[in-house]
Order: sequence, then structure tokens, then C-alpha cells
Amino acid sequence: MGDILKKIFETIGLLCLICFSFFYTEKISTVIKENDDIQKEIEQVKDQYKTVAIDAIINNDTIIPGVSGKTIDVKASYKKMKKINSFNDNLLVYKNTKPKISVENIYDKYIISGNKTKKEISLLFLVEENDNIDKVIDILKKNNIKATFYIDGNWFENNNEKSLELIKDGHIVGNLGYNYRYDVSGISWMNTIVTKIGNQKSTYCYTENKNQDILNICKNNKSYTIIPNIVVKQNPLITIKKNLSNGSIISLKINDGLQSELPLIINYINSKDLEIVTIEKMLDE
Repeated sequence: MGDILKKIFETIGLLCLICFSFFYTEKISTVIKENDDIQKEIEQVKDQYKTVAIDAIINNDTIIPGVSGKTIDVKASYKKMKKINSFNDNLLVYKNTKPKISVENIYDKYIISGNKTKKEISLLFLVEENDNIDKVIDILKKNNIKATFYIDGNWFENNNEKSLELIKDGHIVGNLGYNYRYDVSGISWMNTIVTKIGNQKSTYCYTENKNQDILNICKNNKSYTIIPNIVVKQNPLITIKKNLSNGSIISLKINDGLQSELPLIINYINSKDLEIVTIEKMLDE
């Protein structure tokens, strides 16, 4: 019995010694790191490189996305710089900080703009039942641009493969309902194909004016409802020139006039140092 107790106490003592050794080693490592010149420099500059997240702006039934902030990941930055044994701000590692109020998973409000602090705009192409989108796709491809195609249900039924190719090529497919009208079965069917087969992250509805019925059905299907702040009916280039600003969401009907002016529109937007992004990227805070 005595030998057994002795072995137990020896084992406990050994475990305590190992734990103390780990604790002491970690403590010594922390002290050394805190007195390391690289660590000190990172600590000194971390607040200079910090940016505060901007909350999404909610005004009754509308919302504008926020913007993530960033902070220095001190531990990861130190680890990278220690490999070259000197401080280099190009090796700083950042962590994103999400806004406290975010557009993420808020489906009961109309999205009316991108965040004005970001130099981004989004082009929404409205694809109606008999439209041919090939020329628009070619123009976007030549300019290395990804856009959002809001597709009518009738067009989608007849062009499943082309719709999924759009997603594969980096574009976003939005749900235009059937002739701009949404019903439960139609929206669910199209959204399922887009997300389950096309692997698109989110789904999007469209309306040019507030419509509670549309908002409700899209909310119930976890789709974001977009109201563009520039709706082009005719003279696309002139309309865009008059109204373009940071965060613009521009809807464009596919027709001969648009196709002839689209290269000029792209050049004009680029001249304003604005990036053309999909609606998904615009909502990515």
C-alpha cells in the first residue's frame, strides 16, 4: 500500500513539475517577447493602422451596408517579422472587425445604395424573356468586369445552363420573378437552383419602388431586396453621367441602345476612379 501511495505522489509531483515548467517557459517567452524591439515597434504602431468599422445605415425600411474596420494582429505580425529579425510594416497582419450594425442577414429592408465611403458602383442588367445577353457578356469579359444579371423566370426556364455559366464566370444572378412579379413557388424554385447547383452565396430580388408584398415574399425566402438609385430607361450614358456617385446601384435594360453605349459607360465609370462590382461584393462589408 505504501509503495502504491508513493508512486501516486511521485506521479502527481512529476505532473506538477511539468505543468510548472510549461507555465514558467511560457512566462519567460512572454517577458522576452515584450522586451523584444520588434514587439515594441508593433505595439507602438498598432493604433496608427487601426480603422474603425462603419455601421450599416438603417432608416425605417431602408438600409445601406456598413464597412468593416481592421486591427493589427500583433501575434501574427510578430511571428512574420521575427523570421527576418526586423520590423517591416509591409509584414503587418490585419484582422477585420465587423460593424456592430450590419446588412448581413437583414432581409426585411430595401437596400438602396452601396456605402458612400467605398469607391464602388454596381451594374444590374435586367434580362427579360426574349433578351439576348451574349453581346453584353462579351463587353464585360473584354473589360474584366463582373456584374449582376437579374433574370426573368421565363428566360431562366429556357436558359438554365447559361444562367449557371454566369455564376461560374463570377457574375451574380438575381431573381426578377415572372414579369417583375414574385410568387412563392417561382422565387423558391429559381433561388434553389442558383444556390444549390450554382453555389451562389445569396439571392436577390428587385424592385424600382417600395412594395411591401415583394419585400415580404423575398424576406421569407431570405433574399435581399434591391432598389436601384439609378434606373436607366433611355440614353444610358447621359443618365449615368448626370447621376453617378459612390455607391450607385444602376439598373439597365438590355437593348440595342445599351449595347452600343456600354463600352462608353464603362470607360466613363473608370475615368471617375470607381470600381464596378457585383451586388454581392457591394454588400460585403
